[in-house]
Amino acid sequence: MHEKAMTSGTPWKLILRFAVPVGAGILLQQLYNIVDTVIVGNFAGEATLASVGTTNSLTLLFLALANGFSAGAGVIGAQLFGAKETDAQRSNASTAILLLLGMGVVSTILGIALCAPVFTHLLAVPDSLIGAAVVYFRVYCLGLVFQFGYNIIAAILRSVGDSKASLYFLLIASIGNVILDLLFVAGFGWGAAGAAAATGIAQAGSCIAAFLYMFRRYPNFCFRRKDWKFETTLAIKILRTGAPMALQQVVMSLSFLSIQRVVNSFGKAMTASFAVGQRLETYLHVPASALQITMATFSAQNMGAGDLQRTKSGMQQALWLSAFATLAASGVVYLFAYPVAGLFGLGELATWYCGQHIRTAAIGSVLFACYFPLLGLFQGSGHGLAAMVTAIGALGVRAASVYALSPLPFFDYRILWWNLYFGYSAGFLIAWMYYIGGRWKRNRLR
Repeated sequence: MHEKAMTSGTPWKLILRFAVPVGAGILLQQLYNIVDTVIVGNFAGEATLASVGTTNSLTLLFLALANGFSAGAGVIGAQLFGAKETDAQRSNASTAILLLLGMGVVSTILGIALCAPVFTHLLAVPDSLIGAAVVYFRVYCLGLVFQFGYNIIAAILRSVGDSKASLYFLLIASIGNVILDLLFVAGFGWGAAGAAAATGIAQAGSCIAAFLYMFRRYPNFCFRRKDWKFETTLAIKILRTGAPMALQQVVMSLSFLSIQRVVNSFGKAMTASFAVGQRLETYLHVPASALQITMATFSAQNMGAGDLQRTKSGMQQALWLSAFATLAASGVVYLFAYPVAGLFGLGELATWYCGQHIRTAAIGSVLFACYFPLLGLFQGSGHGLAAMVTAIGALGVRAASVYALSPLPFFDYRILWWNLYFGYSAGFLIAWMYYIGGRWKRNRLR
């Protein structure tokens, strides 16, 4: 098997080698979100862009489930890999794949059935935007099973130290999405539905490529019909381990759902601007997010091998990498915020809003980078609840500050961006208090 253990060698070199493909993969994922936004904004207009933007927080909700439960299975697999329990790894992978594909099917059904009332009553999407938003999201939901399928294969591969393969699969999806976006939206004029269809087809291609790669490259994960087994005990363990990670991301989605309601109240220009700004904001999180994912695998493998000191040393080095990389990215983004905002076909007012949003995020993301990788450490040692509490604290403060401060003249619409300062400060304090307290040192997955 082509497995790459992270239990020996210089920690920062291994962490960087693992994190670079993960970060590149996150960039590619964001790329086809940005491509949707650029093409829809330029070829379908600001109104359609605003409609698609209103679906962002709901698409994040389903992505949260896929990412969270896949990450839970991946952490279990990484600890089993660190402990050299090959048979248990295989059983974990089989159960996890079946579980996540089933969740993808259920999510498709629920998404199609519930999106219209959610947009109407929960998000208060304006009548002029809701038609295109519902069409976009229902078409998008048809590809959810592939999204869940891809995420679980990527998590299994990361658990054995293979982070590069995911990059190749996402490259397939990104190139496919760009071509199909241009064909469906710019060429055929299908608007929001075309953008959603392009994303779904691209995800399907990525998912199929991931399955084929895993089956051919890793004999231990090459399942024939008789090898597919669903073990209830393992499924419960995966759900229990992944639940805090999934809930963490679900709360993030719900927080942005609540913020989106306030965004919509400031008019179409703000809605379109926020759709762009929110997606560009995620680019600033790439270094910290890649290192958070990396530390979940690094800490799980080393905790599984019983090497606590190596886990701690790796965490300290990862935080330095996160801070320096984010600082460099934030400086570039701050300087070019307005030219970048101008690429999306926004009106003059929306472009100004977007530039302000991006510059605010560039400053705040440095603080985010100084604590977010710690969440990977907590997850890898079985303390996913601590990671969840940190994320919920940060996001809860963000949402609460929007509702509490937006009526005040000093803050007004600006709190739609400034809220991240309050949220990241809360996350920083919670994460570091738990880390210094040392409870994460007790491995809860063994």
